[in-house]
Amino acid sequence: MGITFDEAMGQTTAAGGQFEIGDALINGSMQRVFVNAPSNLTAFYASAPAESTFLVYEDENYTFGQVRETSAALGAALFERYGVRKGDCVAVAMRNFPEWVIAFAAITSIGAISVSMNSWWTEDEMDFALEDCGAKVLIADDIRIDRSLSSCVRLGTRIIGVRLDTVPAGVDTWNDVVIAGTPMPQVDIGPHDDATILYTSGTTGRPKGAVSTHGAIIQAMMAFSCRAAAERLRQPSEPLTHPPAFILIVPLFHVTGCVPVMLGCFAGGVKLVIMYKWDADKALELIEREHVTNFVGVPTQSWDLVHSPRFSEFDTSSLRDIGGGGAPAPPALVEKVSSSFAKGKPTIGYGMTETNAYGPGNRGQDYVNKPTSSGRVVPIMTIGVRDPEGNALSVGERGEIWFKGPNLIRGYWNRPEATAETIVDGWLRSGDLGHLDDEGFIYVEDRVKDMILRAGENVYCAEVEAAVYDHDSVHEAAVFGIPHERLGEEVAVAILVKAGAQLTAQEIRDHVAVRLASFKVPAHVVFFTEALPRNASGKILKRELQRQIADTK
Repeated sequence: MGITFDEAMGQTTAAGGQFEIGDALINGSMQRVFVNAPSNLTAFYASAPAESTFLVYEDENYTFGQVRETSAALGAALFERYGVRKGDCVAVAMRNFPEWVIAFAAITSIGAISVSMNSWWTEDEMDFALEDCGAKVLIADDIRIDRSLSSCVRLGTRIIGVRLDTVPAGVDTWNDVVIAGTPMPQVDIGPHDDATILYTSGTTGRPKGAVSTHGAIIQAMMAFSCRAAAERLRQPSEPLTHPPAFILIVPLFHVTGCVPVMLGCFAGGVKLVIMYKWDADKALELIEREHVTNFVGVPTQSWDLVHSPRFSEFDTSSLRDIGGGGAPAPPALVEKVSSSFAKGKPTIGYGMTETNAYGPGNRGQDYVNKPTSSGRVVPIMTIGVRDPEGNALSVGERGEIWFKGPNLIRGYWNRPEATAETIVDGWLRSGDLGHLDDEGFIYVEDRVKDMILRAGENVYCAEVEAAVYDHDSVHEAAVFGIPHERLGEEVAVAILVKAGAQLTAQEIRDHVAVRLASFKVPAHVVFFTEALPRNASGKILKRELQRQIADTK
């Protein structure tokens, strides 16, 4: 009989060890923290052996030493050439390239704030975020430069172009800016200094910039490592036949791709195999070629992998963990993953941008036994379930899930009201509904927020509704999610057209597509000839609409 979860955690977090836990005051609230955490991210960047392979992209390979040297040169350029100082914002907008990783390390090493821009964003969305954060510099690829060039001119934001075929006027190129051998400027950075802004879709129509400190990110990274160490005590596995290697299948601008995957590899000296964009067959090829051991994404990607017609053609025996987070996984998928790999085990994590991706986790036999649970947390995080008045609920009672821990964001950029609404006395209101069982496993059942989870992307209904209502022919509109086997949910909209007006589904899709990222464009458009169903208080009954549309699919 193996040891219990609590026994494994007790051994892993014991005094004197790497994951020793103590108390500290963070953002005005006492928190349980890893007392041996470094003070800033640069300690992680310097730890891996210089000659070890870090990044693999297509036919390109970069060692940890090469990445550190290039990030130093970029950090020097940002500091000397562009006048970036501690606390300034530098935006990064590109697909998954090695330069994204290098830029992140450079920006945070000089005390600046790395602002992750969603690669799906339209010109309008890019314009909003650039102005909102006040970025001094934008580091971007050609597509993102095309969408933001006029905004940068208006805002006075300098641009560094990455992998450009043509160089627009006023844009500096990466190769001209990054001068090999230039040392990194020395800047004093503490755990309470800001490190990142990751934008989350807003319930009121505009994204909010979630701000994390160096300390919060480091605590989240150590929490992932702590949980992995405890799980090895509980569920020992066979020795690895190949060194640990992750495959990057989610965007780096997502918190999952940035913190547990990219930064986790940086800190652990682990190879990271970068995919430009998701393709299941290409992923299978890379898993076999690079002997990938860890596959972290959203359930949609696990689904694509195990259901690929070419799955049996590839050797996936190197895989040990298959899963991720971003959305609940169907129990059938958990069983399919468990039975499809020689040594790989299914995993799930329940984290948010606001928690730096860290939260409850479930893996291996626990996950097979409780496939509808997102798992348990390590001791630095406390999880609770509360009623609408904020009162704690008992085991089994359904309410809103609240988190507390040193890994939480410090707040939203220039949004004190939104910060106060979301973070209460050191607790983060998740906006999700669920319950805890008597073993501390959390079950996520529904959402308080009016939000759709499409393949791991958050789509806030209010934002899409605002775009739909911008069409002159729309009288009423309601946006909601429709269940989808692979994506989890798809975006749907019900519309009552103005009297005498004519409108087609494609016209609505085209209208939304020029205003919002493509994943927010409704896949299902249903027109009504009478007012949308409402309750006694006048609120549109989205669950009724959801049921009606789902029944007609």
